[in-house]
Amino acid sequence: MIFDTHAHYDDRQFDEDRDELLRSMSENGVGTIVNVSASYASCERVVNMVKDYPFMYAAVGIHPDEVGDLNEASFARMKELFQRDKVVAVGEIGLDYYWDQESHDLQKEWFIRQLKLAGELKLPVLIHSREAAADTMEIMKEYARGLKGVIHCYSYSKEMAAEYVRMGFYIGVGGVVTFKNGRKLKETVKEIPLEAIVLETDCPYLAPEPFRGKRNHSMYIRYVAEEIARLKGITYEEVIRQTEKNAAKLYSV
Repeated sequence: MIFDTHAHYDDRQFDEDRDELLRSMSENGVGTIVNVSASYASCERVVNMVKDYPFMYAAVGIHPDEVGDLNEASFARMKELFQRDKVVAVGEIGLDYYWDQESHDLQKEWFIRQLKLAGELKLPVLIHSREAAADTMEIMKEYARGLKGVIHCYSYSKEMAAEYVRMGFYIGVGGVVTFKNGRKLKETVKEIPLEAIVLETDCPYLAPEPFRGKRNHSMYIRYVAEEIARLKGITYEEVIRQTEKNAAKLYSV
């Protein structure tokens, strides 16, 4: 079944129909979802949400655009959430030089702190990197040794993707692979082995064609899997089967 490795179901865009939507996942081929925090406020929401859905797990971390909310006290409270049930990863964490909402130095500081936390907890990491390829790679090589995880919403070159795969990381592939202007991601999918790919939505964002611009959700992953199958010349069923296996191994679920 479909394994959505990166979703944001605590987002307000799901307030009107969240429960109904999530309870329909199984009958529509979605077997597992990892609900990922981004802001400090969302950390507790995603951890609480997994109590209501047996197929859902949580990742706790602070997105680079939100690290201004972190200090020693808030970081300590965030860390406490890893004692809760069904928390399987640290994320999403990383660098974002596109929006530049926080200084690069502050982003780097909390990126490194959260990577070190993942090492202490022996948990995988979900890496957000936008227009920060060189700095992300430099930090990962120094502070992510021995870790596993996903380069989420991958947007860089196929050569860099191959380097991350050699380092033991998975490449997160979502709706962008279906876009006409998603050329770099299409090239990456062709280049790397299926054993290094996991499926993700980043919902409610980045809905695939033919729903681009609309609210995304996990059932739309089938369009992503179909495009991966087309690019690799394999069957849809093979993509679903292998990416589910990859994600289960990554998260130890």
